[in-house]
Amino acid sequence: MIKRVLLAGAVLLLLAARPAFAETLVFAAASLKNALDDAVAAYQKAGGEGVKVSYAASSALAQQLDNGAPADIFISADLDWMNYAEKHNLIRPGTRKDLLSNRLVLIAPAASPIKLEIKPGFPLARLLDGNRLAVADPDSVPAGKYAKAALTRLGVWASVSDKLARAENVRAALILVARQEAPLGIVYATDAAAEPGVRIVAGFPADSVPPIVYPIALTAASKSPDAAKFLAFLESPAARPFFEKQGFTLLP
Repeated sequence: MIKRVLLAGAVLLLLAARPAFAETLVFAAASLKNALDDAVAAYQKAGGEGVKVSYAASSALAQQLDNGAPADIFISADLDWMNYAEKHNLIRPGTRKDLLSNRLVLIAPAASPIKLEIKPGFPLARLLDGNRLAVADPDSVPAGKYAKAALTRLGVWASVSDKLARAENVRAALILVARQEAPLGIVYATDAAAEPGVRIVAGFPADSVPPIVYPIALTAASKSPDAAKFLAFLESPAARPFFEKQGFTLLP
């Protein structure tokens, strides 16, 4: 109860500090950081209005919206948390769109000699050799939920479910592997491409992972007059190179 009161107080302070017509504030899944930072820079260089982005796990962002956080745009790393936002009337009707897709990969530190093929029953627990598998928290974070779903379909989840290094978001899981604090991790292909301290051991078969979709929408509480303009930019061909450079696929 105390935690909820403190969070509500923090949200009220943020609301009070933010001008009525401030720059556009985007709540975005952590895995979007490199691509979205580049897109924002290009948008502003071309004369677009000010944009700030807050990155975190989609679950945390959706819950912050539900507690009154004053974001203008929400980009989730899965459909469930955007469905949550829609169910709780946190997004503006008619503005939701599936923007991007991604892939799931198994990573190791860049110098690791580990080689394997991901297939049903592959020896993931044995390769951990008593260490932990870095994943975003599978109880709430999209990347972790996808990882659990894939490992379950492949028949190896039970062998590693008690050997997880649970991270607060996918970028935190990536860092654990890059710093060699975990010998293996599961992240999005785009995260692996952004971190020279890791290498992709193998990609997960497409039929083992639910579709990884990033939906976008204006929030119901948006007060920035330029939010719709920036959202349109992200959905336009002008933003495509920034997402494709990081390995995302734009959805039609």
